[in-house]
This record gives sequence, structure tokens and C-alpha cells, in this order.
Amino acid sequence: MSGNTYTFPRSAFVGFDHLFNELNRVSLREDTYPPHNIVFIDDDNFLVEIAVAGFSKENLDIQLKDSVLTVSGEMEDDRVYNHKGISTRKFTRTFTLSEYVQVKGADLKNGILSIPLTKVVPESERPKKIEIGSTFIQD
Repeated sequence: MSGNTYTFPRSAFVGFDHLFNELNRVSLREDTYPPHNIVFIDDDNFLVEIAVAGFSKENLDIQLKDSVLTVSGEMEDDRVYNHKGISTRKFTRTFTLSEYVQVKGADLKNGILSIPLTKVVPESERPKKIEIGSTFIQD
């Protein structure tokens, strides 16, 4: 693939093309609107904060599909401005979520859209302690 910005040998990783393509796509993205934070709360909890001053909840759409969280906003503003410093342009911002990450809801307060995320690993996927001497296998 041309345009690869990573220096590690891609041939050493089999079946990860989708991951490399996503990393390349994200690294080449220049649009930073609207500004956002990803707040680390603890190992299993995060908070996505997106600055959406001027938008109401009716102007915003949040969707989750195939582990991709998509936040979009659009509003009409027919006013005529002498100066416009608060952007209310149409946007779409996507976040690719890790396996087992769940969206817990969303809240809009003081121009900040907050989306809490929680990592919920199923019991069957959690590490298990194996006791020594619990099973004896004979040849």
C-alpha cells in the first residue's frame, strides 16, 4: 500500500490490514472540528467530550454501528452576522471503539456533549488463575 506512514514491517502482521488502513486514515485526517477530549477515568471507563456550542440535542445525532461511534451535527442559521466567531457548521466525527467498549448514554450541558464509555469484558474472556496441582495429566 502506498502512503504507509508507519516504519514497522507490515509484512510481519498477517490479517491486520483493516487496522493499518484505519490507522493511516486517521493519521491523514486534518479536520479537527469540532474539538474534543477523550478523558481517561480508569482502566475500564472513558468519557468523550465534544465542544458543540450553539447546537441543541435536536441538532445532534449519535449512532453506534460495528464498533464505530459516529457523532454528527447540523443546524440551520438564517441570521446575518457582522462577525461570526462561533462555528455551527455541519460536522461528522467518528471514533472507532475497542472490543467490548459500550456506550453508556450521552448528555449535553453547557455546550459540551459528553458520552461515557465503559469496557465490559465478558467473564469467559477474563484472565483465569490456574492453580498448580489442580489437574494431573499422566502420559
